[in-house]
Amino acid sequence: MKKIAVFPGSFDPFTIGHEGIVRRSLVLFDEIIIAVGANALKKSYYSLEVRKEMITKVFRDVPAIRVDHYEGLTVDYCKRNSARYILRGLRTSADFEFERAIAQVNKALATDIESVFLLTVPEHTSINSTIVRDIIRSGGDASMFVPSVINLEEYKGEGEL
Repeated sequence: MKKIAVFPGSFDPFTIGHEGIVRRSLVLFDEIIIAVGANALKKSYYSLEVRKEMITKVFRDVPAIRVDHYEGLTVDYCKRNSARYILRGLRTSADFEFERAIAQVNKALATDIESVFLLTVPEHTSINSTIVRDIIRSGGDASMFVPSVINLEEYKGEGEL
């Protein structure tokens, strides 16, 4: 049976921390679906289309990775895509507590889907999308925090201020 994992998130924007988790997990799974959540209750900086385009650029040469989007429960998306694993990255103990609670609820909703956690490498611990977004909003250079193939200048004016 093919091991398919879903890596869900808003990815607003996709960071080198996200990239690191996905690349390191390629040895664990046959396919990884990077699923951009479309949350109507959350105001995104970049549009769903721009976020998917950025991620697709990062993994354009990796056939085991697919970029998609979804609304609703992650476990329902997993079931529709025959994914038995939810991949999540952990930076801090606070991340662990938050992700643990979500994983336990997901397990109650779908007993056949496992949550898999990977720790970020130490140099990515301080990087998160909120901080990167704040740098971009303030006109700073956030290029060191996003994958090198993402040219943030190309997306200037795409984000909501």
